[in-house]
Amino acid sequence: MSANGEGGGVVRRLPQRRRRLNLRQWPITIVLIGVAIALILVATDHFRRGSVVLAASVVLATFLRLLLSTEEAGWLVVRSKKTDVLVLGALSIGLAIFCFWVPAPN
Repeated sequence: MSANGEGGGVVRRLPQRRRRLNLRQWPITIVLIGVAIALILVATDHFRRGSVVLAASVVLATFLRLLLSTEEAGWLVVRSKKTDVLVLGALSIGLAIFCFWVPAPN
């Protein structure tokens, strides 16, 4: 350890405010995990399953934005609640129609 108390074994902790900020972002984290799973499924030649998981992730984002307050929704908040819910709802319906409309590969 050096004379000023800094050494290689020093553990730094995040300030309390920063830890709270990270824990408050659980809604977008759950949605992004769903999107990542959908992309993995599509990449492994499971197009229909991946599309359904992607649509379900957007539906989840829609319901989380609808049910949670602006402070609780965190990074899901882009515009007003009404606009966010309408855009996410339209996107989720479109994705759901798309994933069942596209024919399965032979």
